[in-house]
Amino acid sequence: MKIEGEKVWKKAITGESSLAKEVTDVLRDRIIDGEYAMGEKLIENKIADDLKVSRTPVRDAFKELAKEQLVEYIPNKGCFAKGFNHKDMADIYAVRKEVEKLAITWAIENADEEKINELGEHLELMSFYTENNSYDKLLEANELFHNMIYQMTGSRFIVQILKTYQDYVHIARKSTLKKEENLPLIFKEHETIYKAVADRNIEAATAAVEQHMDNTAMRAKARWQEKEK
Repeated sequence: MKIEGEKVWKKAITGESSLAKEVTDVLRDRIIDGEYAMGEKLIENKIADDLKVSRTPVRDAFKELAKEQLVEYIPNKGCFAKGFNHKDMADIYAVRKEVEKLAITWAIENADEEKINELGEHLELMSFYTENNSYDKLLEANELFHNMIYQMTGSRFIVQILKTYQDYVHIARKSTLKKEENLPLIFKEHETIYKAVADRNIEAATAAVEQHMDNTAMRAKARWQEKEK
């Protein structure tokens, strides 16, 4: 239960990877999701106490997040959250749309029938989660659907490029999926993409991906506007 005046965070350290990486992931989520206000000072020792870690992985996390331009370090003053705004989200989706169109083209050109069938089987799982409003499961399945397409390209560079901003997209996707009325439409968009892949129709597939990315960007924009009300 949240105590008045006290922040309650959604994510904690699990011990599943290096402390520095986990602390970075936690702080990135908090900043992107607005749990740290724009310009808020990040207190090293408080974060360390909160996450029950030493100050060293917190410092390492600050350095990594500074590279991602999510925090700003000001000498003799400290580290401050830079936040994530409408333009950042629009930029992410603009870049992602172009890379996704390239990925779907290469996937169709390189994937064998077995991989395409696996994608179809996964779509059936997404249908089940959609019908049952299983938000968390659908979120995982949604990301895996796209990751399967990235792997089908046979290009490690595509996979790496998309991983660089996957965390940002994850936050937006997680929020838009929580709207029940979005679920059938989101599933339909993935179904259209799959059918074009199954037909090996590059033109239809890139058009479907472009429409999906445009719709996803609009849903993300609506979500950010709601947060600011």
